[in-house]
Amino acid sequence: MTTRSAPDRLLAVLAAFDHEHPALSLTDISRRAGLTLTTAHRLVGALTEWGALERDASGVYHVGLRLWEVAALAPRGLALRQIALPYLEDLYEATHENVQLAVRDGREVVYIEWISGRSAVGVHIRVGARWPLHATGVGLALLAHCGPEMQEEYCAGPLASFTPYTITEPARLRRVLAEVRRTGVAVSSRQVTDDALSVAAPVRGPGGAVAAAVSVVVPQADAQVPVLAPAVRLAARGISRALGWRPAKEP
Repeated sequence: MTTRSAPDRLLAVLAAFDHEHPALSLTDISRRAGLTLTTAHRLVGALTEWGALERDASGVYHVGLRLWEVAALAPRGLALRQIALPYLEDLYEATHENVQLAVRDGREVVYIEWISGRSAVGVHIRVGARWPLHATGVGLALLAHCGPEMQEEYCAGPLASFTPYTITEPARLRRVLAEVRRTGVAVSSRQVTDDALSVAAPVRGPGGAVAAAVSVVVPQADAQVPVLAPAVRLAARGISRALGWRPAKEP
């Protein structure tokens, strides 16, 4: 049996926490991290002393603010969010629908900002949430601008299904990605929930590589893609310029 290194055990403790398990007892941490209670106690104590974990009055542990401070330094996290937020707010004011900003992490999209209106369509999204790339508008916008090898590897599957409309055929996904590159926008209709449609556009960094994607999510029944697409492109272009991107030729 392979012996886990000290860093692996430490990371396993942190990985025990997720959106479904934000508060854990020491026993829970030990079980979810696959560690003995003695080892978990020692590691949790060290993480708590440093500030990565916090223990409340009932003895339950939560993620500590020290991790938030460190995460704020990530260029694809809070720093990107702060630059993008004015443009996201403009897009929200123009649509009064769900507005999202996301980045790619491997085969998944990670949401780093979300603005929602009181009457906007319900979505299964929150900051920090992850979804497969092929199932969301922002994911399609990001995947369409990955390298050919990454795209082929992804299209080869498996492609998870969430509704009867989720793209699960490799050939269809390839056609959709080609259309995204041609039009500059990605449209994801009823792929995660059967009542929502997303229109997304890529955000480029200083060198022109796609660094993120922005989207608006609206009720599928009355979605007007030709109206939404220019607004989403404008927001993506504004964020790109704020990040330092300059197009080779102005339209």
